[in-house]
Amino acid sequence: MGKKLIVLSLGGSLIIPDDIDLNFLRKFRQVILNNASKYKFVIVCGGGSIARKYINALKEENKNNYIQSLAGISATRMNARFMSYLFNFDPEKGIPHDMQDVKNLLKTRDIIFCGALRYAPNQTSDATAVKLAAFLGTPFINLTNVKGLYDKNPKEAKNAKFIPRASISEFAKIVFSIPSRPGMHAPVDHTAMEIIKKHNIRTYILGKDTKQLNNLLKGKSFIGTIIE
Repeated sequence: MGKKLIVLSLGGSLIIPDDIDLNFLRKFRQVILNNASKYKFVIVCGGGSIARKYINALKEENKNNYIQSLAGISATRMNARFMSYLFNFDPEKGIPHDMQDVKNLLKTRDIIFCGALRYAPNQTSDATAVKLAAFLGTPFINLTNVKGLYDKNPKEAKNAKFIPRASISEFAKIVFSIPSRPGMHAPVDHTAMEIIKKHNIRTYILGKDTKQLNNLLKGKSFIGTIIE
């Protein structure tokens, strides 16, 4: 039986919240490598603090959303290259820049890193990951800096309620209540949400405790959110 394929969005806030979180990334690498005998992984990297710093500086200079988004895309690709180096991949192979590229690479590689694949308005790297999940017919795992889905931003609201399981329509209501903008703080961006709805993509939202990711991949109970 062939390996199962997973598309995973690795939030930039986990890669580089301010400085690079090497402690987390070492644990993440171990979980991925430990499960690579059963799974193939496409890991889409977010931009993290580098993207936000670029975006905020360009915003102060009154650059439009298109320019801000291009800076964010560049940051995601830089993070993807960094992650591929962290996993000891051949630096000459680079990272894919379109979905067909990813599909072709899966014939010979079990772990692929990429950033945002191309510019599109009102999107983050989550949209790239969800598009890939739809294109490849896989579940989608979103790793972020909170343990799962909440009814409001837990970083801002002390009374935010954790939601361990939700329907896609319930998830959509929460996502669409958050304004769309470059570098937005949300479980996924609006475009990603539309794709999840259209293709009924089974989605998991997990935090930075890598034990929960390992439990999910092993078919054990985990702390996080299932959306179906």
